[in-house]
Amino acid sequence: MKYCTKCVYPGVAATPLTFDENGVCSGCRVAAQVTTLDWDKRLQMLKDLVKPYRSNSNYDIIIGVSGGKDSYFQTHVATKVLGLKPLLVTYHGNNYLPEGEYNLQRMREVFDCDHIIFRPSVDVLIKLNRIGFKLQGDMNLQNHCGIMTVPMQMAVRFKVPLVLWGEKGFMDLGGMYSYNDFVEYTAKGRKEHAMRGYDWYDFTDAGLEKLEHPELKEGLADKDLLWGQYPSDDEIDTVGVRGIHLSFYVRWDANAHVKLVKDLYDWQPVRKPFERTFRNFSNLDDMHENGIHDYLKFVKLGYGRGSDHSCKDIRGRYMTREEGVEMVRKYDHVKPRRDLERWLQYVSMTEDEFDAVCDTFRDPRVWWIKNSEWWKDNIWGEPSSYGPVANPVMLEKFNKWGRVQ
Repeated sequence: MKYCTKCVYPGVAATPLTFDENGVCSGCRVAAQVTTLDWDKRLQMLKDLVKPYRSNSNYDIIIGVSGGKDSYFQTHVATKVLGLKPLLVTYHGNNYLPEGEYNLQRMREVFDCDHIIFRPSVDVLIKLNRIGFKLQGDMNLQNHCGIMTVPMQMAVRFKVPLVLWGEKGFMDLGGMYSYNDFVEYTAKGRKEHAMRGYDWYDFTDAGLEKLEHPELKEGLADKDLLWGQYPSDDEIDTVGVRGIHLSFYVRWDANAHVKLVKDLYDWQPVRKPFERTFRNFSNLDDMHENGIHDYLKFVKLGYGRGSDHSCKDIRGRYMTREEGVEMVRKYDHVKPRRDLERWLQYVSMTEDEFDAVCDTFRDPRVWWIKNSEWWKDNIWGEPSSYGPVANPVMLEKFNKWGRVQ
């Protein structure tokens, strides 16, 4: 395992990384650009960009919001800085924390905005949780799909050409792009990045048959997933819809955003600490995002939210690398109990079944088996054991393409 010498990211990451001759990852190199850019000039670029989209008879812009710190910051910039009239659009995946629900419901009041909250059938969501977990090791695939699709559907339906997104995740975390690329939102990026190559139709019975996973079928048809169906090219072209990322025009700093939205709008962080990260202000719209969804990333790739949030704070100069390593040591391996128990009851699954499925997603570049336990290298040096092998089939598989000692 190779780790960045500046932050704490491993070379095998969910957002692909490259390393320079000094062992610094592409994410850190791109993050360093923020101190060299003229942000006043970029804000003026944004103001010039939105001018043609102002309307006397329609919404000026669509903003996909979860009620989180970034949603509040995006809406603050749109309404208070740019003077736009937005339509707020939310995909609600049924996993909100109480504080997240509170923040979400207040947005139309504090910003004087119309707000559409789309809530799919709970039965469908439960089925999608099970399918996503077993198919890709991500029970939140439905969330990624809805968040990245429903705002674009509303843009077409209400004929609002401009959609405002926050940061570009693959740039923000992994440095896939430069701040000078001004990457915009595309259907291709939605599918390849947010959906990891899958799409709504893969969750239907017909789609699972094509993927040769008939055992995962839950009785879902096209009409159960209308909210996940991305607009056609003709629909996008007719309205002229484009999606822009605010982080290319306004300096993106989550810690600063939190202070601003707390001070101006009484935005509330989570009161009960998360089990897998030190941050108390991220992912309040989905209790599993910082919990078992993130635990699955540790199972797959050997790192989690402790690493993600440390990297952001190291790059933002809120934390040293040494402090970040301690956060990784403290949080990344933790198997969360509160939200795991909730999710297992939600989808009618036992913990033994959960663990057996988790094991099927172990990356052999990260994990090896020793004395029937999972081992991996660590950023602080010596390798460690992280629990027993729950799925006996993995012993045979790792003998073929992994390591068994």
